[in-house]
Amino acid sequence: MNGAESLLKSLVASDVEVCFGNPGTSEMHFVAALDAVKEMRPVLGLQENVVTGAADGYARMAGKPAATLLHLGPGLANGLSNLHNARRASSPIVNIVGDHASSHARYDAPLASDIAGFARPVSDWVHSSTSARSVGADAARAVRAAREAPGKIATLILPADTAWDPAVEVAAPLPLQPRTHAAGSTIDRVASKLQAGLKAVLLVRGDALLGEGLVAAGKIAAKTGARLVSDTFAPRLERGAGRVQVERLPYFGEHAAEFLAGTELLILVGARPPVSFFAYPDKPSWLTPDGCEIAVLSHPHEDGAAALAALMDAVDARGAEGRVATRQAIPLSLDGALDAKSIAQIVAMHLPTNAIVADEGVSSTLPYYDLLNNAAPHDFLNLTGGAIGSMMPVSTGAAIARPDRKVVTLVGDGSAMYTVQSLWTQARENLDIVTVVFANRGYKVLNNELVRVGASSNGPNSGAMLDLGTPTLDWVSIGQGLGVDAVRANSRRAFEQAFVSAIAQRGPRLIEAVLE
Repeated sequence: MNGAESLLKSLVASDVEVCFGNPGTSEMHFVAALDAVKEMRPVLGLQENVVTGAADGYARMAGKPAATLLHLGPGLANGLSNLHNARRASSPIVNIVGDHASSHARYDAPLASDIAGFARPVSDWVHSSTSARSVGADAARAVRAAREAPGKIATLILPADTAWDPAVEVAAPLPLQPRTHAAGSTIDRVASKLQAGLKAVLLVRGDALLGEGLVAAGKIAAKTGARLVSDTFAPRLERGAGRVQVERLPYFGEHAAEFLAGTELLILVGARPPVSFFAYPDKPSWLTPDGCEIAVLSHPHEDGAAALAALMDAVDARGAEGRVATRQAIPLSLDGALDAKSIAQIVAMHLPTNAIVADEGVSSTLPYYDLLNNAAPHDFLNLTGGAIGSMMPVSTGAAIARPDRKVVTLVGDGSAMYTVQSLWTQARENLDIVTVVFANRGYKVLNNELVRVGASSNGPNSGAMLDLGTPTLDWVSIGQGLGVDAVRANSRRAFEQAFVSAIAQRGPRLIEAVLE
């Protein structure tokens, strides 16, 4: 057994079963070891940002880490933006980054770089293995670090000689630290404030937006009159008919400030005080109203669902009925022009029960978020860190984590081009994903931002930087070229037909929705 086999067997022993990878020469012994350690499922991505984004999506839906396999510093660097998104999502990931053999490091070969320097800004734990004899133990430590609440990024650097040298053991999984709970005094203090009749908002993020945590939050809101609100880009939220309804904090800062106006008590459950995504001239960055008291019920590393259950009992809300969404017909004429609203309406009408929706439609989907409240029950995944090119890879990982569930990706054409290679992996793995590309032929959100930051211009140079129409992207050809069945829809009727057909079939499908 060599170090690579010891590493893989140690990962499997710690319940890491999937490795998303894009390897190079330094990782060839790891690649070869995949034939010896068949319990590890390898998934090839054609660009490292697909690899890291897929690990994010897998973690969100599986509740445990996958591994990534990246080639030296440049390979890691290619995946940094989706590691940024994953870190903002609190997704547990174990990165394995190959390095030159220790005997080769002295020569400053062309691919030599500061791998740890690349890793630190997007990692909570970084370590470089020094021996094949200890690499298994290093792997076990990496998994434990990744699984620390609320979920962290662990990066293990693997010099090539630690993979090819002989190893002697497989490391057993290390015990995890139990998740901490909010103190009883904190529960009592927040309960007292809630019962004082203040105009309150419960701002919730993390696992408290799932299952029993969400139910408890709904009961608290119903009993006390508090508004139940999620972060704008919560990593995962259970939505749809039969689920507790949660308001979403608006994206634009001034809209969020208006939304929160008059709030006297802001209770944070795994969330941070809201701030504007960007700074704007003459607009606020800090969005909590003046005079509003902030109370922390649970920090991100604490068990938010347990804190909500305790608060539910403290305010005697166990018998309350949370405000639950119901399935409703959505009025829509199929004779109008295809636009972002009609797409959202059609998706909401035909979304299957227990689907997973991954949203990176940005300007096309943000205004119509509420339309999915009355769709069939589903999980909703968001672009957490703001770095575009996230949700097509996230969908890929989510589909591998939950092959029993249909995944629907909503993505703008500009965002989709960042990680278009995701489609190839979806085809290769025969993943059950429907990708809807909003073909608006431009970076529409940036057209809005040009005005909002006070840099408005009607000149040809600025317009060219935000336009995707010359030449026009042909998404049917792109999808088919990467192995995915693809169709174009230019009308509402055509889009509904394409979406219903894609939902009815298993396997990857792409719909290019041409917006007027």
